[in-house]
Amino acid sequence: MQPFRSLRRWVVPIALLAPATLAAQAITPAESAKIDAIVAASLAKTGVPSASVAVVRGDRLVFARAYGKASQTIPRATPSLPYQIASISKQFTAAAVLLLQRDGKLSLDDTVAKYVPGVTEGDRITIRQLLSHTAGLQDYWPQDYSFAAMATPTTPQAIVDHWGKKPLDFQPGTQWQYSNTGYVVAGLIVEKVAGEPLLAFLQSRVFQPLGIRAVDQDLATGPGFPQGYQRFALGPVRVERPAARGWLFAAGELAMSASDLAKWDIARIDRAVLAPADWQAQETAVKLTDGKDTGYGLGVDVGTNRDGRRYVEHSGEAVGFLTQNIVYPDDKAAVIVFTNGDFSDAYKGMAASIYKVVLPAPASVTGGALDDVAATVHARAVFDALRAGSLDRSTMTANSNFYFTSTALADYRASLGPLGTPTAFEPTGPAKLRGGFVNRNYKVTFPGRTLTIVTYAEPGAGGKYEQFLVMPAN
Repeated sequence: MQPFRSLRRWVVPIALLAPATLAAQAITPAESAKIDAIVAASLAKTGVPSASVAVVRGDRLVFARAYGKASQTIPRATPSLPYQIASISKQFTAAAVLLLQRDGKLSLDDTVAKYVPGVTEGDRITIRQLLSHTAGLQDYWPQDYSFAAMATPTTPQAIVDHWGKKPLDFQPGTQWQYSNTGYVVAGLIVEKVAGEPLLAFLQSRVFQPLGIRAVDQDLATGPGFPQGYQRFALGPVRVERPAARGWLFAAGELAMSASDLAKWDIARIDRAVLAPADWQAQETAVKLTDGKDTGYGLGVDVGTNRDGRRYVEHSGEAVGFLTQNIVYPDDKAAVIVFTNGDFSDAYKGMAASIYKVVLPAPASVTGGALDDVAATVHARAVFDALRAGSLDRSTMTANSNFYFTSTALADYRASLGPLGTPTAFEPTGPAKLRGGFVNRNYKVTFPGRTLTIVTYAEPGAGGKYEQFLVMPAN
């Protein structure tokens, strides 16, 4: 972990705007210094190796800098490096569908069975429901780590055959539950209708017109690319092995620089490339059959923040990478933060703090507590066991037991044990369903230190943990 003054040496600025635009919308030297300080402090505090940041203001790119170590062979991150953006890619898959609908080749209200046979109740699931996470298809990757099967290459069809043919988690349109599986199906539909690979279609219709360099993230590995890192609790930061090829596809297959993603955000603000009505369709929250607003459009979260600002947002998680992209269309602004560590909420914390610099806002308000005492007591017991270097493997699923190797347990014990007893162990929000599991998160407080725990457990009393990850809080 490098001190703040050392991290400042790794800042790599680039030329940003023409003089006329700079005069009206540029980041001031004071604002730039604040952003530098936010990022440097966050990297130093959490151990995340690097960050790439871009800011749009007045529908122009006004700031793009990279900080820290991109990989073992790239000691200085640069703004042009393509980071793996994972689920931020979903809005591009949705855009491909909207373009094909505009071409008259499909409709959002077509059923899945028309294009991809064998999907459970595919004759009742629509493309719109795939893109809005309301189809009921079980998520194939709810975990925040690479599970055992991901060491072996796969194909989109293999993912559909394994997860897309399981019983639905709910009837189409009746609930919202994030599903990477639905996007894999959507990608197969795009390829069948377009008659070419999804990425090739996006290159010709979106990326080339906007001047975006987009790379298949399966190919964005090796000496010329940022490297993903992991950390077991507060143990040493370690290089993370990428997933084998084929695991993300239309659910998150892209890698690009923060500056290139900013070009897409500017297109959203200016209503370019897509028709204005299609942008609006993507940014309109889908409603359930009971009329409830999901807060999710077609590949993007949508809503209004506490400052009354409308936002269009999505984050992404690849193996070793966490990314955040938030657009404020009415303010003609956007904040993009990419990191190459998957063990901290630094990417969100940095984005929230940079937002306050770009569009000054009051401090955010944290969510309410869970009314689930038993689950909290159980989580605390598991945490205390991990601090002591032990684990009751009967309380873990096969995937979770795969994650907790002897190295992981040793890192948990070595890094958590010296912290002593927590002064507080608190849930941070309501339980949520994801991939057939119940997601509950916790904040653990020690003197001078705060940790985050992200858990997924099987439903019901005594459900086994699919995930129990401890990470430094921002």
